[in-house]
Amino acid sequence: MATTLEIKYFNSFVLKKSYNSNTLTPIWNGSFGIPKAIGGFNRSTSIDPDKSWIIEEARIRGGYNNTSTDYGVRAYLVEEEPNASIRFNSMIYSGIYNSRTGINQTNVFSIAEDITKSLDPINGSIQKLYAEDTNLIIFQESKVSKALIDKDAIYSAEGGGLPVSSFNTVVGQIVPFPGNYGIGNHPESFAVYGYNKYFVDSYQNSVMRLDNNGLAEISATGMRSYFRNKIINVDVLGNKGKLLGGFDIYNKDYVLSIQPATSNYDTVSYDETAQGWISFYDYKPSQTFSLKNQYYTTNGSQLWLHNSSKADYNNFYGVAYPSKVTFIFNPQVSSSKVFRTINYEGTSGWQVDNFVSDEVGPNINGELFTFDTTNRVLSYVQGAYDSANPPNTGVSVVTPPIFRAGFYRKENKYCANLINTSLVASGEVHFGNQISGIKAFFTKVTMSTDTVTDPGQYKELFAVSSNYTFSSGY
Repeated sequence: MATTLEIKYFNSFVLKKSYNSNTLTPIWNGSFGIPKAIGGFNRSTSIDPDKSWIIEEARIRGGYNNTSTDYGVRAYLVEEEPNASIRFNSMIYSGIYNSRTGINQTNVFSIAEDITKSLDPINGSIQKLYAEDTNLIIFQESKVSKALIDKDAIYSAEGGGLPVSSFNTVVGQIVPFPGNYGIGNHPESFAVYGYNKYFVDSYQNSVMRLDNNGLAEISATGMRSYFRNKIINVDVLGNKGKLLGGFDIYNKDYVLSIQPATSNYDTVSYDETAQGWISFYDYKPSQTFSLKNQYYTTNGSQLWLHNSSKADYNNFYGVAYPSKVTFIFNPQVSSSKVFRTINYEGTSGWQVDNFVSDEVGPNINGELFTFDTTNRVLSYVQGAYDSANPPNTGVSVVTPPIFRAGFYRKENKYCANLINTSLVASGEVHFGNQISGIKAFFTKVTMSTDTVTDPGQYKELFAVSSNYTFSSGY
């Protein structure tokens, strides 16, 4: 006849002889284990096996008449390999927390329930978690996935329709987004606005956007080679830089600051309306955030409001910077031209820093690459001078007659002649200021704001043009 016999055992303590001790005093294992420095491993030695032994004892410290534990469940289990393991691709969650009812089970991790969720380890470690409505978005190094939160469902074999059954879980089925993109090892690049999430995949040198349509590589909109060359230098020779992302709520732009550990920084912004990268900035933030329609950054201990009505334009952390724009003049692409003037529509305060032609290749005599240049064109105010005050001094009062060494204003349009400053090249009869304008197939032009015309105020640039003629040689 079958019977059930209950076997009782003590809550027990482990006692172990220290390997390198010369005494017979046992060492109590307690709840921390025997320190390694005094032989806290179950070793054996062929010289003296008696110096390595371990027993289980019901009395604290194994002493005579010491307090004894009662029958019951074991206090703990001694593992053969009590080493910690890092599950870089897994999530674990505790019990619930409810401030209204006073329930706090954040320190409860029940082994009777399935409280872990693991992702494919081939996609690297989990770097970022973001909760959105009833979804948890999980960013691994090389993959982005989503999981249901607080719900789960089992559907019929036919698919679709209402679920056959449902039950509550903390984290449900994990579904990866199509595309082998992740957040690399730079979770600081993450920013969110509405349903758009922005981040950088540093392993593929790509800036990404995640929206309701899935993943999209926004760095491919005319800037692929730029980001490839910049991001690849962020982490070099064991020095980890930063890819700091944030969303400018005032201008509705994603701002990314690329900060290598050993070189200069680059801060750029992406605009959804323009579907492209619209600006390069001269500030290097430590942190970025938006609050109540205002965009803030920090630089060290400084907190800076970027869209303050009292702040100067292009002033970051107390330092003023000029605005710059670079563009190409390339009309009649197959013809050699002579560019004679430069003209622009906008407000006063713009100057021409560079007006450079395309490069001419070396000849058979080993002459290096050459290109033509023009003199700098000063702004309308900067270039004004009289007999007593030379140009480019920023003198506010000039006595007539007034001369100008830069832009003239005609019918609210600013115009200037181009003065050639090119060096002589082989075969040229006239060069430099002996000729008018600059000869080229195309030219690269850089314009910027000056420092004397309404410093820190708003300046606009609507359109830029150049008068040109075809070169007599073509």
